[in-house]
Amino acid sequence: MDVESGSVHLVDDLAYEMIPLWQDNSKEELVKKLQDRYPQEDICDTYDEIGELKKEGRLFTEDIYRNYVDAFKARPVQVKALCLHIAHDCNLACRYCFAGEGEYHGRRALMSYEVGRKALDFLVQNSGNHRNLEVDFFGGEPTMNFEVVKQLVAYGRSLEKPHNKNFRFTLTTNGMLIDDDVIDFANREMSNVVLSLDGRREVHDRFRVDYQGRGSFDTIVPKFQKLVAARGGKNYYMRGTFTHNNPDFLEDIKEMLRLGFHELSMEPVVAAPDDPSALTEDDLPVVLAQYEKLAQLMLDCEREKKPFTFYHYMIDLKGGPCIYKRISGCGSGTEYMAVTPWGDLYPCHQFVGEEKFRLGDIFSGVSNHAMQDEFFTCNVYARKECRDCWARLYCSGGCAANAYHATGSVRGVYEYGCKLFKKRMECAIALAVAKELET
Repeated sequence: MDVESGSVHLVDDLAYEMIPLWQDNSKEELVKKLQDRYPQEDICDTYDEIGELKKEGRLFTEDIYRNYVDAFKARPVQVKALCLHIAHDCNLACRYCFAGEGEYHGRRALMSYEVGRKALDFLVQNSGNHRNLEVDFFGGEPTMNFEVVKQLVAYGRSLEKPHNKNFRFTLTTNGMLIDDDVIDFANREMSNVVLSLDGRREVHDRFRVDYQGRGSFDTIVPKFQKLVAARGGKNYYMRGTFTHNNPDFLEDIKEMLRLGFHELSMEPVVAAPDDPSALTEDDLPVVLAQYEKLAQLMLDCEREKKPFTFYHYMIDLKGGPCIYKRISGCGSGTEYMAVTPWGDLYPCHQFVGEEKFRLGDIFSGVSNHAMQDEFFTCNVYARKECRDCWARLYCSGGCAANAYHATGSVRGVYEYGCKLFKKRMECAIALAVAKELET
C-alpha cells in the first residue's frame, strides 16, 4: 500500500521484494541482487513498471498533507452532529458500561422538550454551510423518554425547509422498551437504528442485565427481529461489545447471523486494566485471529450470495472520505458534540460527566475555548507514534476519548486499540481486494 495516495497494489513475489529496494538502488544493482532468484528480463521489466507507478503518483508518493494541518485548524467551527443524551437513566445495569449504568457518574435525568428544542436550534445556528445534520438519540436508554424523542423529531422536521437543512436521526437502544409504537416511529423517521446485542445468550447475559441481575437476551431478540423485519433489513446496526470473557467474538457474530441479522458491528471493550472485563495481552492473538477468520467468513458468504456487513470492514479503496476527515477523524469537540439532559456541551458522549471537558452549554454556546482548541489539535500529525504508521490516514490518529482514558491526554495513543485497528484495516483491505478480483 502506498500510504499517501491510498493506492493498493496486488504484486508478485519479485515486485514485493523489489519495491522496498527500488528507490535506493539502480536497475543494474537490483539485477545483481535478485538474479539468483528471478530472470534478468523479469527484473528489468518490473523495475520499469515500478518507475511508471511512481510517475503516476501511485507509489512513493510524498506526504503533502502534513502542510495542511494548520490550515485545517484555522477553519471556522461548523457543528454538524449532536449526540442528544435524551435520558441519563437506563433500565439495564450493564457492568462494562462507560456511562456508569446510564447516569454518566452524575444524577439521573431526562431531557425536557425545551432543552432538546434549544439543542436543535444550537445545531442549526452553528452548522454553517452543512446541509445534512446528524442527531443521535442516546442515553442511558432513550426509549425511556420516547415522547420527547418524537416531539424533537417533529421540531427538527419543522426547521428543515426554512433553514435548508436535512436532519438524519439515529436511535441507539438496548431494546427493552421496543414496542409497535417505537418500531413504527423509528422506521418512519430514523435514518439509522443501533441495536445493542452482544451475541450468544450466555455472553450477552453476562453483562447486559437488569437491576435484578436478570439477562435481557430473551426479551430483546424477538423485538429486534420484529423491528429489523419491519425495516426491510436495512439501515440498522446490531452493535455488540466483546470483552475478556469472549475474545472469540466471531462465534457471537455467527449467532447474530443465525438470528437473522446481517448489519453487524462488534466493538472491543475499553476498560480500566484492573476491570475483569478488560482485554488482556493474552487475549490479543486470539482477537487478531478472529478478525482474520471474520474476513474469510465474509468472503465465503459473499461467494454463496449470502453477504453481510461488518462495520469496521466497510472501506472504499476508490474514493473514501475527504483528506480533512482522514487527518482529523470524527471531529469530536468541534464538528460533533454531546448534549446532557440539562444542556451542557461535551466533546463527545465518552467525556460526559468529566467536568474539565465541559465546553459550555446550548444556551450561551462554547465558552471553554482552550479545551476546544485542544480537540482542534487532535489529528494524525499531533501524535508522533502515528507519523510513520501505514494506517494513519484510515484511523486519523484514533479515538481521543480512548487515548485520554488510556494515557491521560487526548493526543495520546491507546496502543491496544491501535493494534486492533491495524489488524481490522489489514483484513478490510484484503477483503476488498479479494472481492475486486472476483468481479
